[in-house]
Amino acid sequence: MPTIPEIKPEQSIELLKELHILTRDGKLNQDSRRKLKQVYHLYHFIEPLLGELLAEGDDISLADHGAGKSYLGFILYDLFFKGKAGGRIFGIETRPELVEKSRELAHRLGFARMEFLNLTVEESITSPALPEQVDIVTALHACDTATDDAIRFALYKQAKFIVLVPCCQAEIAAVLRKNKNASFSKTPLSELWRHPIHTREFGSQLTNALRCLMLEAHGYQVTVTELVGWEHSMKNELIIARRAGQKRTNATERLEAILHELNLEELRGRFLLPSIETEPNAKD
Repeated sequence: MPTIPEIKPEQSIELLKELHILTRDGKLNQDSRRKLKQVYHLYHFIEPLLGELLAEGDDISLADHGAGKSYLGFILYDLFFKGKAGGRIFGIETRPELVEKSRELAHRLGFARMEFLNLTVEESITSPALPEQVDIVTALHACDTATDDAIRFALYKQAKFIVLVPCCQAEIAAVLRKNKNASFSKTPLSELWRHPIHTREFGSQLTNALRCLMLEAHGYQVTVTELVGWEHSMKNELIIARRAGQKRTNATERLEAILHELNLEELRGRFLLPSIETEPNAKD
């Protein structure tokens, strides 16, 4: 088969066909080229984190929350885990048909250290099928509050790294819309979401800002960057969190202040999770 420049030399062609990134005759169309570029860009960010974990020991555990068809998990296993002696990838997904298809594909490809679990977020936190501590948690285009579910799982599992590409964030926009009239009399900042298109855009940006504060409040150092160029995807924000063990003490205060100022206090339970880590708070 002729070499396709976009595909890494060590990449399994059979896998790319099974994931429908390559056609059955080995061609790469424009849509699949965009999809492949996004996954490879994300791998570029994740690979150094896996390298750090590998230097500490062979038995890396990675959980892909809201895995869907497990594009990311399969690519990570094929490019990184396949050639290593240890390490496991867990794909967590609520749709049983996708879990079963992923299991069949992993078996067919001989990816023995991939496991796929049909679990809700609550079940995944306590399930004996998962280790008590998970090294890295990923969530690629997990829609709306599924990204928050992945964060909650990662905090309970004391993940060393969390890698998120959020998608379709509607919850905050809906609450902003519902409370719009009351907010007009409460704060002039309500002008930021007075128009419907601004409500959607502001709600999306605000959601990710609150997620970052929540992670910092739980002892993570957070980096926010662009995944790929906007010409490839509008769902383009990449959040990488590294567990530092030192909490940013004013993160919770700022989070609470934002919820109060923007009339979003009914969402306190979503963003103000109970403390899980045991390390003492750090000074700012």
